[in-house]
Amino acid sequence: MDLNELFQMGAQLIQNNNDDATTGLDLDNVANAIGSLIQNEDGGLDLSTFVSGLSENGLGEIVGSWLGNGENKTIDPEQVSALLGSEKVSQFASQLGLEEGSALQALADALPQVIDQATSGEGSIVDQMLEQVGGAEGAMGMLGKMFG
Repeated sequence: MDLNELFQMGAQLIQNNNDDATTGLDLDNVANAIGSLIQNEDGGLDLSTFVSGLSENGLGEIVGSWLGNGENKTIDPEQVSALLGSEKVSQFASQLGLEEGSALQALADALPQVIDQATSGEGSIVDQMLEQVGGAEGAMGMLGKMFG
């Protein structure tokens, strides 16, 4: 699954959630908004946001469940704001013409599955990213520089 497919999947989750405000949204617009939210400037998945969520804001257990195998824990809309930052959430809501409450709920519904899909199994987006940085050792070296 590539990033565009991942963003489209997230868009469908948001469009099909139980909030009437998101029901009629254009899938491509939602996918683009998700991309703006979780993509880095190089066009890859900005996992640093989620990795930092492991140690900040008491979200380690929740975000860790998305990154690992097994059941994904749910996240409350307020925790989404703490994880992503209110500025990013505001931009996401604005891009889609949603009130922030609807945007937060939509993200709370979609993020666990989107991040799980991006990081699960062979051939995942994370596997592809690891190949680009020299495997797990290269990634650990990069993390060591970031947090060392």
